[in-house]
Amino acid sequence: MAIKKKDGGLTKEEKPIVKALLKKNWRNQDIQALINIGRKATINSARITGVKQDDTIKPSSNEKVDFFIRKKNAFDPRTGLNLYDDERLVRAREAMILAVHVFNNPALWFKTELFAVLANIAWTYLLHEFYARKKISIEKDGQTLALGAMIERPDCPLSKGIKNNLKALKSIRDTVEHRLLKRSDSKWLSLFQACCLNFDKCLRELFGEKTTLQNELSLALQFSKLDLEQIETLSQFDIPKHIEALSSDLDKNLSNEELSDIEYQFKVYYTLSSSSKGQSHIQFLSPDSVEGKEIHNILVKHKPADVLYPYKPKAVVSKIVQETGKKFTSNNHVQAWKLLKARPDSKSKNPDNTNLQYCIYHQAHKDYTYSDKWIGLLIEKVSNDQEYEKIRNYGKKKKKN
Repeated sequence: MAIKKKDGGLTKEEKPIVKALLKKNWRNQDIQALINIGRKATINSARITGVKQDDTIKPSSNEKVDFFIRKKNAFDPRTGLNLYDDERLVRAREAMILAVHVFNNPALWFKTELFAVLANIAWTYLLHEFYARKKISIEKDGQTLALGAMIERPDCPLSKGIKNNLKALKSIRDTVEHRLLKRSDSKWLSLFQACCLNFDKCLRELFGEKTTLQNELSLALQFSKLDLEQIETLSQFDIPKHIEALSSDLDKNLSNEELSDIEYQFKVYYTLSSSSKGQSHIQFLSPDSVEGKEIHNILVKHKPADVLYPYKPKAVVSKIVQETGKKFTSNNHVQAWKLLKARPDSKSKNPDNTNLQYCIYHQAHKDYTYSDKWIGLLIEKVSNDQEYEKIRNYGKKKKKN
């Protein structure tokens, strides 16, 4: 007995559509391309020919054909979602995108209020879609299930940390509906950041990696520079008493372990070091990555300077000669660090003002050591004849004719 292969045959709904398109003089390959949009199992051209030769298939109406084409064109290949089939997920993603855009917009003053409301809508749509796909009714007494009701269900797919975060978000939303928040946006940054990361994580886990928001959202850029005193001042600025009270209420029923859960609130810890503007940056890591888990478990991990900057000047010179085969002296090394601004001059009042990619100053014995990146940079420069000559001639006075 022959086994029928599941090779992406046309459905009962698609065959009349194909018949109608053939009647409209569409080419086989164009029909095939249209049908295959968004399909997991694509069809081959023989399927179109089969419909053409089958006189028992009646063509669909113009209205059905027009809707079929609109629906196919509504498919997003980046996310794998279709506005007609996945409307809740499309709306969920858009609501969260809007929430982030609103909060990151420097021209708006209504940040916390709108973020709390839009994020609540985004999560509501996400969980509605989760239950709808499991054939579980999302309506009760003529109304759809609220977010608060869904996160209390025993079959809710969210972790305890995410639920705690959403309960806090709901409390903020309920408060902003009735009270003025003034400038308290910064008060909720850790909760809102966790909310965004949790949302993207759940999207990917429940509905596939392609639904991620990481392709749509990026870090907001800030043009003004803040010093530590400004940051401290802003964090204490004009926070109403009812907001401080709400903040206490959100935390009082949570254990220390729950408060430190990265899914409840996302905190970034900063360390300050001397570096140029071009080299100063913040790096965000996924909490699920190896690096993210390590950082989550170890707040600060120090590496000795000898490990990061193992080369004394003599060792640098020896390494460059060995790797390039060219003459490179201690004087050339001095010319190199001056030209490339790796460290300050020996008479500088700020000897520790180095480029930390390449060099570090040791206060204890008042000298400098260099990194592997410095070695790599010098090998690149010395290997290039023009760059090599720039180093050798740096600081030399031109002879007068």
